[in-house]
Amino acid sequence: MDLGRHLRYFLVVAREGHFGDAAVELGIAQPALSQSVRRLEAELGVTLFDRSRRRVRLTPAGRLLVDQAREVVAGEARLRETMRRVRDGGVATLRVGVPPGTSAVALRGLLDGMAGEVPDVTVDVGAMTGAEVVRALGEGSVDTGLVTAPFDGSGLVSEPVRRVEVGAAVPRGAPLARAGRLELADLAGSDLVVASRAEAPEWFERVLAVCREHGWVPPRVHEAEGTEFLSGLVLAGRGVALAAEALAAREPRLAWRPLAGAPLHQRTEAVRPERGAHPAASVFARVAARVLAEPAGGADPVAPLGGGTDGRPWSLVYGGGAIPQPG
Repeated sequence: MDLGRHLRYFLVVAREGHFGDAAVELGIAQPALSQSVRRLEAELGVTLFDRSRRRVRLTPAGRLLVDQAREVVAGEARLRETMRRVRDGGVATLRVGVPPGTSAVALRGLLDGMAGEVPDVTVDVGAMTGAEVVRALGEGSVDTGLVTAPFDGSGLVSEPVRRVEVGAAVPRGAPLARAGRLELADLAGSDLVVASRAEAPEWFERVLAVCREHGWVPPRVHEAEGTEFLSGLVLAGRGVALAAEALAAREPRLAWRPLAGAPLHQRTEAVRPERGAHPAASVFARVAARVLAEPAGGADPVAPLGGGTDGRPWSLVYGGGAIPQPG
């Protein structure tokens, strides 16, 4: 029995809630899909779907299977990709995803550090948001990467490499810029400007939760993709940004003020698969912690929260939908 294939089919039906729609997505005939699911049910000895309605629903056994099926399917994908790389001589290459806003100095430090630690391993670097890194790790298309915490770490191992305080960024001439330290409640009535939910969904929800806990419920939340766009919205008076101090260091027309009690910190973590990780992935975490520990000259070496992509100092050496290609 091809368990991996049957589980993949099961997951598509579970997501679509309809055998016909799932068959169209998979590009197979509906009878073949139904037969595959029935074979899986027979193999496991349980009923996975309630077929009494037009749109099928998962049974309790089906709901329990979903998460485990995802792990099996992802593990099979990683296994196949690893074996392909062994066959093609690619294990000597470590594929890394870093935030689009990573500075030239930090990137050089990461590459030089890896060259010093594991000179026989080639490091291929691509610009990816945290969500893209997590997804690519599950698919086996990267080996490790830098992600803003919190994130969905199912099946992943993470090591902290950097932690910075998050404060409020406002136009330099705004009344709030005169304060030495701000309470989040002081921002009541102001809109919030924050990196988009798509870039770091768990962090996005964390920011909103902390704002509510401290007495600030923004009338509107403006999602920004990229540091330049985020800074532009603040300068245009669209709201207050919650970001690291480096945002204001890049834009002299912005002022950064710390938050009382420092309720928010931006944590960057190096992540890798829990199972079957590349041998050099743990080395990358160690190098990243050393390189990113002390920003040079006040500059932010990595900007995972809305980091811009302009002026990237390196070539993207592997492609795919998750990695923006230079225009």
